[in-house]
Amino acid sequence: MLPRLNLRTSFQLAYRARFGWLATGSLVALLSTALLSAQFSGRQPATVALDTGLSVLRLLLSLVLVLMTQELLSREFDRRYFLNTLSYPHPRHSLLLGRFAAVAILTLGLLLLLAVALALLAWLIGQGYAQATPVALGSQYLVTIAFIGVDLLLLTAVASLLAVVASTPSFVLLGTFGFMLVARSFGAIVELLTRNTAVVTDAENYRSGIGLLGYLLPDLGALDVRMIALYGRMELLPADWPWLLLSCLVYTVGLLAMAVWALQRKHFA
Repeated sequence: MLPRLNLRTSFQLAYRARFGWLATGSLVALLSTALLSAQFSGRQPATVALDTGLSVLRLLLSLVLVLMTQELLSREFDRRYFLNTLSYPHPRHSLLLGRFAAVAILTLGLLLLLAVALALLAWLIGQGYAQATPVALGSQYLVTIAFIGVDLLLLTAVASLLAVVASTPSFVLLGTFGFMLVARSFGAIVELLTRNTAVVTDAENYRSGIGLLGYLLPDLGALDVRMIALYGRMELLPADWPWLLLSCLVYTVGLLAMAVWALQRKHFA
């Protein structure tokens, strides 16, 4: 009953924070960008539209989850709403997990909506021009969206942890996006330095230093498997994808455990 109450309160807060307008704006921005990008490709408009749309989708939803976490968690402490919330006879972790679940449900629900809209747009564009390699909007596309969902779930856990430990809501935005940029890019940088050692001087030491991040951060860049949907080839899926998903989910649980631990020991003025 208590988790359900926390979820209902969280959804009410999200509604007051104008999540509907945020979702509508994200949908318009996604479709507009994908449609305009398709006009710059004479031979593969559907592929370009889908590729650009997936990039915009990952960025927009990352911003949405951060804004919702700020509203549902950071504002709770910043505006001292906890004086009322924590007066109810329920443990602190139920508040945190309830708000995390609400942000995750809203983000993943919006992901499904945007993914369906993007697939419909790519299909319509594909009807106007028969490509040599049509985009795959079946199981390959579903797998791509599922991997993006795992990416967003992990970022939601990062934002929740930062909302508990940060002193200002703006740090949640900066910290989450900083984590996202590093986790999504270091794998590609290591691969680039492995294939082309002439990019920088002393590439081996540089690659080893960046490679240490692999022991501390999940490789979110590897979760971007859009190539299987763009070219319809499941063999482009990483060979270690089960371990990749498992490690990201374990990392998510670990971050949530740290957030619960931090909230239990948080002293309120």
